[in-house]
Amino acid sequence: MNPALAGRRCRLAIVTTHPIQYYAPVFRTLAQCPDIELRVFYTWSQAATSGMFDPGFGTNVNWDIPLLDGYAYQFVENVASRPGLDHFRGLNTPTLASDVESWGADALLVYTWNSLAHLNALRYFKGRIPVLFRGDSTLIDRRPWWRTIARRVCLTWIYRHVDIAIAVGTNNREYFQWCGLEPERIALAPHSVDTMRFGADGAHHEAVAAQWRQQLGIDPESIVMVFAGKFQSKKNPGLLLDAFESLPDCAHLVLVGNGDLENELKQKAAAMGRSRVHFLPFQNQTLMPAVYRLGDLFILPSQGPEETWGLAINEAMASGRPAIASTKVGGACDLIQEGETGWIFESGDRRSLEDILRRAIGLGRNRLRTMGENAQASSAGWSTEYSARCIGEAVLRCVGGRGH
Repeated sequence: MNPALAGRRCRLAIVTTHPIQYYAPVFRTLAQCPDIELRVFYTWSQAATSGMFDPGFGTNVNWDIPLLDGYAYQFVENVASRPGLDHFRGLNTPTLASDVESWGADALLVYTWNSLAHLNALRYFKGRIPVLFRGDSTLIDRRPWWRTIARRVCLTWIYRHVDIAIAVGTNNREYFQWCGLEPERIALAPHSVDTMRFGADGAHHEAVAAQWRQQLGIDPESIVMVFAGKFQSKKNPGLLLDAFESLPDCAHLVLVGNGDLENELKQKAAAMGRSRVHFLPFQNQTLMPAVYRLGDLFILPSQGPEETWGLAINEAMASGRPAIASTKVGGACDLIQEGETGWIFESGDRRSLEDILRRAIGLGRNRLRTMGENAQASSAGWSTEYSARCIGEAVLRCVGGRGH
């Protein structure tokens, strides 16, 4: 440990945009670490007082689980003339550096750099205190050669302001290496969800799901496939609907969510003349453990761009369901063990997806349930607790390796 920290906890300042359902459990767990004193600095101050419009779902989203309990935080004033996350100048926080310094941070962890506020924080604190970074970008999406070169030059410069990058998985680690970070400057803390919340009270959630299936008119013995997410091109639910069209009558498909493609999907389902496709609107977090249990397996057919991970797969597996994902889903290669916890198909390949769906149906519900048990067991390695522990260890190593 750095001599300057003798006798006290390391003060870790985390800079991130706004309360997010995936990050809050990690922050709560980090706050319980005996060697770390945590404060989260939120840079989208407008999120503190108003519901956030999610363009993907096409509605305001107010999560129904606590996102600010169990850890210290503050909202830093964002003075951007047009606040938001959709453009670089949407976060402008002139007092952020002084707020972090006044608190006495020993290390800084910044989530994402693609805003004025966060890039300024990286640049200001580099060389003053250890700077860590967490993002989930990948190299999966192909770009024109000239854009690839320009991107690499820009990113190499940005990551010179980072002491340690904390990767979320294999594809993200390869991205950081491509950006010029040496292996010793990359730590790993897997992308996680609150696996305990999705895995707990399984009997209750199964009962809710069974009642839901009955209300939808689904026979108890039918094989049910679930997609849950934004109805948008990036997620490519239309491909799933196309592949489902050729499946036998013993299968049902439940599409859960809202978005730009909603009317198109419903029209396509109606034109199919099939009563085995069911639509449910966006569901909040407390119901998601039951949503995943509506099905015997979960499908994420994304085509991207920027499907950097696919945390819905984590949630489905933690709920005891195997998953099918496309090659454009950044986390698929880490999460899915072929034939044991799910399958991976070539993005955009309808025939490949059809073949896997038929294979899943052929296994029957009992074998799929066994695969779901395997998926739930493997999800323990992608838990909030494990991710928080890895982040804490990376911070303490970084702080212990340099003077102030």
